[in-house]
Amino acid sequence: MLMPKRVKHRRVFRGKMRGTTKGGATVQFGEYGLQATDSGWITNRQIESARIAMTRYMKRGGKVWINIFPHKPYTKKPLEVRMGSGKGAVEGWVAVVKPGRVMFEIAGVSEEVAREALRLASHKLPVKSKFVKREEIGGESNES
Repeated sequence: MLMPKRVKHRRVFRGKMRGTTKGGATVQFGEYGLQATDSGWITNRQIESARIAMTRYMKRGGKVWINIFPHKPYTKKPLEVRMGSGKGAVEGWVAVVKPGRVMFEIAGVSEEVAREALRLASHKLPVKSKFVKREEIGGESNES
């Protein structure tokens, strides 16, 4: 599972998810990408599940890039515990995703295969997303 090797602070505030993504809104490495249209938290397990769904459909062909990383710890108190007495223990790690962020990229396969692989991956994620193509330099946007 994805998680940081070391962190400065063990527990962090939940934070706000206002606005659109600050960077990573274009397809940089591959030919096709999966772009978030919603904001949300994506856990390390969901990222791994989406990766497995894509690679299985592509029959190990092509290349997959994962452009998000779960840096943020989220905490949970044990079941049947009264309120108060501090913040809970770290339960897992999440990646904060805002609208416009390209989460996954694919290259080396046809557009039909890439579209279906990214559709299968999107079913594993808690945010709405859309299929995007790489923008040609000096050309118009060819998103679908």
